[in-house]
Amino acid sequence: MITVENVPNLDVLIDEASTRFVDTVTEILASDTGGVHGDGVARVVFTGGGAGIKLLSRLVRAKNLDWSRIHVFFGDERNVPVYDPDSNEGQARYALLNHVNIPEANIHGYRPGNLPLDDTAANYSNAIQQHAPRGFDLHLLGMGPDGHINSLFPSSAALSEEEKLVVGVTDSPKPPAERITLTLPAVARAKEVWLLVSGSEKAEAISHLVDGEPSDEWPVTRVPALAETTLFVTEDAFSPAQ
Repeated sequence: MITVENVPNLDVLIDEASTRFVDTVTEILASDTGGVHGDGVARVVFTGGGAGIKLLSRLVRAKNLDWSRIHVFFGDERNVPVYDPDSNEGQARYALLNHVNIPEANIHGYRPGNLPLDDTAANYSNAIQQHAPRGFDLHLLGMGPDGHINSLFPSSAALSEEEKLVVGVTDSPKPPAERITLTLPAVARAKEVWLLVSGSEKAEAISHLVDGEPSDEWPVTRVPALAETTLFVTEDAFSPAQ
């Protein structure tokens, strides 16, 4: 199932998504039995990309969120150190996590280091099983013009994964080639998925998504069948009148 929130521009998209994020997480934290784990702790997957990082930057203003009861995961990561400008974790720390009172133990980064990608993927899967065994409350997703989500690219072998939650990627068409990514089975463990999409270059991918025909040629089209999905999309990327 997909719900479309069509907005005029990226600024409005960030306004609406940030307000919804605060409301959603606050509701989980308001009860000792809130969230998918029934423990009053929110488990959220962050995304990189322009809209994703802008959303994180906006959340710095949310002064009433109790970050000690929020666990953060990442949809994917490039095989680079966390201080590298290409690191999703690094960008998230710079935009948000360094500015809020979140315990380091609540930030679950991939940290590939010198390990083989498969070992890093296995370690991250173990972290998910330890800290989010029942899944995620919210998975934020960006999307590329080719319809890729996380580091799941069109017609890639990773799209065929049916059991593993995390896999290594060695042939990303976008540099760097080596990455680690959550899989579609991991996306399916989210109660909600929010797609944050802006830009006319993404209109073709969005048209395939809204048409509702799942296809490995457009990975984003696989999402609505996996989890309750909300598409926050600007008018240059999609308009019902198109």
